[in-house]
Amino acid sequence: MLLFVGLGNPGERHVGNRHNIGFMAVQAIARAHRIAPWRRRFQGVAVEGDLGGERVLLLLPGTYMNESGRAVAEAARFYKLGVEHIVVFHDELDLPPGKLRVKTGGGNAGHNGLRSISAHIGNDYRRVRFGIGHPGDKDMVQPYVLHDFAKNDKPWVEALCAIAAENAALLAQGRDSTFQNKVHLAMVAKGFGQADEQPQPGD
Repeated sequence: MLLFVGLGNPGERHVGNRHNIGFMAVQAIARAHRIAPWRRRFQGVAVEGDLGGERVLLLLPGTYMNESGRAVAEAARFYKLGVEHIVVFHDELDLPPGKLRVKTGGGNAGHNGLRSISAHIGNDYRRVRFGIGHPGDKDMVQPYVLHDFAKNDKPWVEALCAIAAENAALLAQGRDSTFQNKVHLAMVAKGFGQADEQPQPGD
């Protein structure tokens, strides 16, 4: 069993926020692989299904971002999962918009969702980082992440979530570098990014 966690804030007013791209990505996985129905579990909503021959629980914490670790820890305890079986999908200020990187462990870079999860289960879980860019001023970070994506962002946001979802079985199989590179090449093919920007594993 693996646990795929999308990070975001609950409620209608947050649905389109930059901070909620983790929710968007995990919801896209459920749609692409016809994993349903979502049910209220583990202080959020969850659904269980198969990806790449692996059983996976998709979880969207219903706590606010800074308490995400409570839901993750509850699900991990229930299924007796170690951190190596947990994959967290989240927004990343330090990556340009439309970029995706996968890494294991590392710092939390001020991300309250990651900080909460690390406090509850440790730091060495896998992270799928969705670049949203940086507003350029640290004082603008909170309003930036809690604001909806701009209209001209929608094409790359939808493409990135859809492509990540299509290739999610690779993550379930532990083939993180292959997943990362396939997403990159597919985004380039759709006109987002440059072919010579091939990401390095764990970059």
